[in-house]
Amino acid sequence: MRYVKWIFAVVLVSFLTSFVNKDRVAKGLNVGDKAPDISVQSLELSDYQGTYVLLSFWASYDAPSRMNNAALSNELRIAGSNDLKMISISFDEYESVFRETLRKDCIATTACLVETRGESSELYESYHLERGFANYLLDENGIILAKNISADELTAYLN
Repeated sequence: MRYVKWIFAVVLVSFLTSFVNKDRVAKGLNVGDKAPDISVQSLELSDYQGTYVLLSFWASYDAPSRMNNAALSNELRIAGSNDLKMISISFDEYESVFRETLRKDCIATTACLVETRGESSELYESYHLERGFANYLLDENGIILAKNISADELTAYLN
């Protein structure tokens, strides 16, 4: 009989904790958040105020982020949209690797930058990229409209 009380207590605690949404506290930036300002080389995100912006964070050594960056750049070039500007930021250690990757991937956005401090940079930390690279679609006020969009999803936004 005394074990029944303990079993009941364990079941009750398990039942109550099952209602707690462990994913509720999302790490990083999410849709609806204001994007942190960027200061890389001579680029300031605040200079793009009033314009829709696609921020793409990637690195040549990270195949999925590199492929997505190339696909997004290509889609934007095909669409020929003047309403959306792309800022492509690589976290490669060496600028020569970055330049060669741009050439091979045919990346030609108005703002292709490299952050050679990589994962130790303030930019990497402010965008919470510790779990992989990401991209963000920002409205004219710098509010995140979408996160980690594909080229197909970008086409839908442009239409």
